Amino acid sequence: MIVKIKLFINHKSFHIMKKTVSFLFLFIIINSYAQISFQGIVKDSLNAPLELANVIAINKATDLLESYGITNSDGTYKLELKKNQTYKVQISYVGMKTLEEVLVTKENKIIKNFTLQLDNTLDEVEVTYEMPVTIKGDTLIYNADSFKNGTERKLEDVLEKLPGVEINEEGQIEVEGKVVNKLMVNGKDFFDGDTKLATKNIPSKAVDKIQVLRNYSEVGQLSSVRNNQDNVALNIKLKKGKESFWFGNVTVGAGTAPQEELYLVQPKLFYYTPKYSVNFIGDVNNIGEVALNRRDIRGFGGGFRAPSRSSGTSINLGDNSLNFLTSQGNALEIENQLATANFSYSPKKSLDLSGFLIYNSSQILSKETSFVQYTNKDLGIPDEATEQTSNERSNQGLLKLSASYKPNVNNQVDYDVIGRISNDRQNQNIFSTVVGNTNQIDEVTPYSINQNINYYYTLNETNIFALEAQHLIKNEDPFYNAVLVNDPNANDPFDTTANALGLDTSLNTYNFAQNRRIKSNQLDAKLDYYNIINTKSNLNLTLGTILSKQEFNSTIFQFLDNGSRFNPTPTINNGKASNDIEYNFSDIYLGVHYRFKKGKFTVTPGFSVHAYGNKNIQFGKVYEDNFFRILPDFETRIQFKKSEALTLRYEMRNQFTDVTRLAEGLMLNNYNSIQFGAPELQNALSHNISLFYSSFNLFNYTNVFARAAYSSNIDQVRSVTNFENVIRTSTFFNSNFADENVNVFGRVQRTFGKIRASLSTSFNYSKINQFIQGVQSLNERYTQSYTPGIRTNYLKAPNINLRYRYSVSTNNQGSRKTTFVTNAPSIEFDAYIWKTVSFRTNYSYTNQDLGNGESQSFQNWNATLSYRKNRDAKWEYEIKATNLLNIDSQIRSSANNFSVFSSETFIQPRFVTFRFVYTL
Repeated sequence: MIVKIKLFINHKSFHIMKKTVSFLFLFIIINSYAQISFQGIVKDSLNAPLELANVIAINKATDLLESYGITNSDGTYKLELKKNQTYKVQISYVGMKTLEEVLVTKENKIIKNFTLQLDNTLDEVEVTYEMPVTIKGDTLIYNADSFKNGTERKLEDVLEKLPGVEINEEGQIEVEGKVVNKLMVNGKDFFDGDTKLATKNIPSKAVDKIQVLRNYSEVGQLSSVRNNQDNVALNIKLKKGKESFWFGNVTVGAGTAPQEELYLVQPKLFYYTPKYSVNFIGDVNNIGEVALNRRDIRGFGGGFRAPSRSSGTSINLGDNSLNFLTSQGNALEIENQLATANFSYSPKKSLDLSGFLIYNSSQILSKETSFVQYTNKDLGIPDEATEQTSNERSNQGLLKLSASYKPNVNNQVDYDVIGRISNDRQNQNIFSTVVGNTNQIDEVTPYSINQNINYYYTLNETNIFALEAQHLIKNEDPFYNAVLVNDPNANDPFDTTANALGLDTSLNTYNFAQNRRIKSNQLDAKLDYYNIINTKSNLNLTLGTILSKQEFNSTIFQFLDNGSRFNPTPTINNGKASNDIEYNFSDIYLGVHYRFKKGKFTVTPGFSVHAYGNKNIQFGKVYEDNFFRILPDFETRIQFKKSEALTLRYEMRNQFTDVTRLAEGLMLNNYNSIQFGAPELQNALSHNISLFYSSFNLFNYTNVFARAAYSSNIDQVRSVTNFENVIRTSTFFNSNFADENVNVFGRVQRTFGKIRASLSTSFNYSKINQFIQGVQSLNERYTQSYTPGIRTNYLKAPNINLRYRYSVSTNNQGSRKTTFVTNAPSIEFDAYIWKTVSFRTNYSYTNQDLGNGESQSFQNWNATLSYRKNRDAKWEYEIKATNLLNIDSQIRSSANNFSVFSSETFIQPRFVTFRFVYTL
């Protein structure tokens, strides 16, 4: 049943947050004064310092792990211990005898050195507690139980507590500032390495170890000749069970809402043996809990089997999927069905087979109101208020099969095939204060088949060959239909556009549509040869090609009152309404790269020589362009320490547009957005520079990550836009003005015992040149954001996570300049009570100052209360409440190239559901 609770939180929320923060900082200060420092040096019998030795202190009174440390390059360790306590201290190092001593703390700090002896016997001191964090080469290993307090339910609940690990706003896992692209369970790919599906569904209690595999390479033969420092993978080690075992859980829930009955069924079942594994995840609910959204499914197919290095060429095949009104998580009504299955099978040591199947169906009702002010107020474009409701339906299916064959250390063959199909439809009703009422329908049923085949061959110790090829077939068929009311006896706002389109203006409605079909066929293949000159250098030669063909057909027609179709002839664009274009692109290139190491430096200079050819044929005319270009690139990596590095990259890139921007005929993006292409568009050239710094220090528990990137785009494809009222017509050109973009991101994280503090900051500057109403316009945007946070990780006490996001966004668009200031504090609280009850809650408050004396805000508060007899109990009972404050909508203001807008998105009301969870 629904529990109706009326709660109102306004500006007083800030005072509550401030008091909570003040209390927490006071607690930290008091806690720090109650501790002393225990430090020293760990050496071997030859008096040489031991780096990465483990030091742990176990409180003898509680028999709990109190503190732990890892020695740095000087063999130095440092722990924080409580005063006047007795500890059992254990020092361990691979290949050495574990040393154990009893330590009694007083009021002052303690300095004590240790010497470890070689382990020549099988006898050793039993390690009572495992180290929470250990390092073995490029592998960082977290002991999951060291970070659990009992309130965790999913893998992401554990990951968020690990030092150096973050779950970003997109739901991706970041380790040491790098996005994790592959996730495995017991060494086997989990749904093609997708991280979000794993973090949201793998039960936390099944997790034993979390292994971070840095500099990860799927091809062992190439690990020494390629730069893999951006490749980070996770391997989840499950708790030891039988040789073959099931794990997972099944959740069933229900509730009552004012206009509907709430339901939830979520089976999550996993089966693992040494030879094969089977995973199944299902989800049927109407309460808005979405395991995978539409964007997640479109992006499925991760891993590292894409080409290892960019060729310098980027060709855009376009995306003709539907632009739904709202994201899948922000809507009035959401019904979702998901069924996924994943398998892996190793019939013999040299062969691995795997695959997955995903089916997702969603139905969404969304509503949004907005107020739009267009870019330059001196151009006479009126302001517009709109109200939109949308019924959205999306059915998506994916199937992937993979095989990897390694008959010996010198040969490896990988093959993947993934097929996608979807059926999406959106019905929208739009009211505009300028245009009036509009009903529109969008439909698309695309499919694609993508195949990869890679072969790696080691001829001998100094010669390695790698063949990598991808082939993509894609078919898209978007349909658009708009119906607008027309008064033939009055001056209708849409009349000018209707005349320009060539529509029959004598009817009571403008009922017009467009069929489109885009077929894409692309092959991307390359052959790499690596010559290992010595242990510190190698030469890489690449011969590659990209062959692409796109066909684009479209027709615009009007439905007449008698049911027939009328094919209009536009009065604009030289009367060209339809499209029938074939676009062929080719790139044949040769790349040369030399990689060498000198001390702390790893340097990889190189270049590629390209022979380009592109041709499009339309309306009986051929447009062709063939040319050569040299594209240089450069990378330098400075490895200061094992866990501290700086990487500098430069790359010149050639960018080619898709067929829809070349097509001369009209294309309806929307009833108020019409475009036609320019067949003689040229490629754009960009200069790209990036700098990345990473420091992961387990000695003082300080992690620092920073990334800076700059790009300058020359001859970028930009739009020339003309407005009639709020209806715009656009075409494209190669801009003579350079567009620029600067991105800077940084994060500092420091752990003090059981408390972790962090600060994230970002800055973005972008400059875009465009033409509106024939006037050149410079659009500049500055965005800066600061997010301090603090969280605790006590094993037997409640925990709190506080964050505060402050951001400023300034948009300069011709004669209009806007500044938005956002303040967004948030708090998460969880407690494990009486070893049976878990209570988790989170609250966020977002306030946005519009810079004109007005501001807008919204809040969100969720809570979960669950009971299980003990941690090993099979049954759990849970009450979960979302949107406890029963907020109607979320409000935001933003800006794009054309306008500044404020929008209000209506969301689901307060839901309270009761759930049963059965754990296998």
